[in-house]
Amino acid sequence: MSTLFDTVSFNGLTLPNRLAMAPLTRNRANPTRAVTPLVRDYYEQRATAGLIISEATQISPMGQGYLDTPGIYSAEQVSAWKVVTDAVHAKGGHMVCQLWHVGRISHSSLLPDGQAPVSSTAKAAIAKTYTAEGFTDVSTPRALRTDELASVIADYRQAALNAIAAGFDGVEIHSANGYLLEQFLRDSINDRTDSYGGSIENRIRLVIEVVDAVINAIGASRTGIRLSPVTAVNDAHQDSDAQLLFGTLVDALSQRHVAFIHVIEGTTGGARDNVAFDYEALRVAYKAQNPTGLWIVNNGYTGELAKEVVAQGHADMVAFGRPFISNPDLVARLKNNSPLNALDASTLYGGGAKGYTDYPAL
Repeated sequence: MSTLFDTVSFNGLTLPNRLAMAPLTRNRANPTRAVTPLVRDYYEQRATAGLIISEATQISPMGQGYLDTPGIYSAEQVSAWKVVTDAVHAKGGHMVCQLWHVGRISHSSLLPDGQAPVSSTAKAAIAKTYTAEGFTDVSTPRALRTDELASVIADYRQAALNAIAAGFDGVEIHSANGYLLEQFLRDSINDRTDSYGGSIENRIRLVIEVVDAVINAIGASRTGIRLSPVTAVNDAHQDSDAQLLFGTLVDALSQRHVAFIHVIEGTTGGARDNVAFDYEALRVAYKAQNPTGLWIVNNGYTGELAKEVVAQGHADMVAFGRPFISNPDLVARLKNNSPLNALDASTLYGGGAKGYTDYPAL
């Protein structure tokens, strides 16, 4: 029986505990989409997490969906992230980079030359994003042409190489929360008639081609992925058969021996039981083909629930989001059953050190 505070292996590394810091968008990159010394301080403070998953980081200028989010596609961005990973490693921590393309959850003011966002579809999402003008309705996208998808896949591949050059221990492909890859997965969004639409095999094609390209670039042992089978955020209506869709996808990922699968249970930041779904069936299928791979769970976990699911073998790691924002020493607090700092929600997105690097440790 494992505990939440036992070690676990990832990519030949020994992680000191089974708490992951979930990816958390904080909107504090500079105008060139590079992270700053303040971002270094933020992650360095949280280096006791077993594994830090970076905030979502766009793979290309067209992948951006929110003001002041960081990228991993320019030399300046890579160098800036290297400062962060060096600081985390110096504290004994481990960190992967979440690779992100938002697809239709964007606004033309954030994209090169004011272009329309791109997606699996030309249908606009009923959603908002954050721009220089504040919260704004997302722009209507255009559907990517079939011949453009190879370039998107190449962007993921290069971003993975850039992440390794920046000192990350691996990557997490963001295929959740209604962003680009999930826009291809769900038949509630994907209305294509080409080889990337229609059947489940077609709708998972882009995700699998991205995974294959990343594995080819940096190896399966450094490649993870995030999924959200039934989340409702970003106008991601339910797929007609989510269990079959994600069962098919997880089977394909298991065959490729991805290092970890990180699953959001329920609606991101909301109810864990919004839709009936058998997550355990996915875990069992994944571990049957890839017993050394990590099954990471996320969404609304308390310390007690996290300890329980790890002890029962239902997860290898548990990812915490907002508790890590207000508690840089969350691992110690959960281990000692200490009280948690309150979260200042007004400082979540954008700003400076307040509500970012000034939360006290025990």
